[in-house]
Amino acid sequence: MTTLSIAVAAAALLISAPPSAHAADPAQQEQNKKTVVDFYDKAINQKDFEAASKHFGPRYTQHNPNAGDGPEGLRAFIAFLREKFPNSKSEIKRVFADGDYVILHVHAVREPGTRGSAIVDIFKLENGKIVEHWDVVQPIPEKAANSNGMF
Repeated sequence: MTTLSIAVAAAALLISAPPSAHAADPAQQEQNKKTVVDFYDKAINQKDFEAASKHFGPRYTQHNPNAGDGPEGLRAFIAFLREKFPNSKSEIKRVFADGDYVILHVHAVREPGTRGSAIVDIFKLENGKIVEHWDVVQPIPEKAANSNGMF
């Protein structure tokens, strides 16, 4: 294969490859982070579905197996928090953006005075609106095997 043929083949591969998550505009990534942080605060801390729902795209796919799918699933979760844990608070410790994905590292405390949980929430955005959510939750133990802390 000639050098020209290799170059043409490589260019064809690059053109046909799906866009990388890293290809996003840095300004859009910053806006995505602001959108997710506002959504999270409205939904989880203020427990205000109507205010949070303005950030939804045309769909909202929920990947947490313990939560209902779609906007109505979030509405039900917020109602649960409001009823069972009205004083719950979640503090965002870190926010990362990677293309259309925003990741939050969160300290969530449902009952004041308890250790709470460490949570990683992952949101996918399309056109600046939230369309998917995943999360991983880990209770904060009384004693850790190391002294590094979870946050």
